Amino acid sequence: MKKTNSPLRRVIVDYKKLTHDILDLLVTKYPDGYDEDNIITFKNAQNEVVECVEVRTNDTVYLVKISKRLVAAMEDFDPDEDQDDDDNEFDNLKEEENLEMDDSE
Repeated sequence: MKKTNSPLRRVIVDYKKLTHDILDLLVTKYPDGYDEDNIITFKNAQNEVVECVEVRTNDTVYLVKISKRLVAAMEDFDPDEDQDDDDNEFDNLKEEENLEMDDSE
């Protein structure tokens, strides 16, 4: 069977759209918090500077926008806390922003 290299889906996620699963990925990847080396900075379509941290699944790269609320959510995160099933679905991210990123950057 031939392996296909399909491109990863790229999604920017704001704190308001953060699901329990993405928060779990963040806390797992950055258990002691993130530092400047982990921050990805770029300009969006409105020419605004956006700062994010990256987490990946098998098929998606999530760029989670940095905010004070994100830091607080990561600090208060309890991975054993039950969440509503709707909050656990990646498909429920409304108004996702797909990125067209040049791999050469």
